[in-house]
Amino acid sequence: MLKILLPPKVKFICGFIYREEKYYKLTLKMMKKLWGEIDLESETINFNFTAYYTEEMGSPLFRRFISFKNLRNSEEFVNIKLICIKLEKKFSIGGKRRINIDPGYLTLANLVLLTTKNFYHRIHLNKGIYGEVTLRYISKVGFSDFNWTYPDFKTSQYKDIFLKIRNIYSNQLKISLK
Repeated sequence: MLKILLPPKVKFICGFIYREEKYYKLTLKMMKKLWGEIDLESETINFNFTAYYTEEMGSPLFRRFISFKNLRNSEEFVNIKLICIKLEKKFSIGGKRRINIDPGYLTLANLVLLTTKNFYHRIHLNKGIYGEVTLRYISKVGFSDFNWTYPDFKTSQYKDIFLKIRNIYSNQLKISLK
């Protein structure tokens, strides 16, 4: 007998790249209104892995990660990415972003990021939004990267943040199964 099993809800994470803290704080305030309480906020990290954003956003640039307390269905993330794009545009000046918002989700097995850019390792989800497995989790190893993983996501600093989020998520799943 064929039986379709739906996946468990996922942990909503979001990365930000910005130059001015005020745009991060304003974006965070709006996102909390949309998606609820945050259960992890990373420290501020210097973002110097690429010059890709420098012309648009200036320098120095900073990176932060957050995770939302409420678990979500993975099907929601196309709309979440579209809303994040609107938020980026809201704070843009002269067509230049003041904040880059990278939504994604974490499962016990991987970290998935959403993007508007297609490539061989990305899968179209809907409405021009693609999903990319950026990191995978391997028992007794931790998070492991791929050849396409962004250089900053390969660092132990980022992987440690995602491990903390994964631990929060794992505990949430245990509670919800009881």
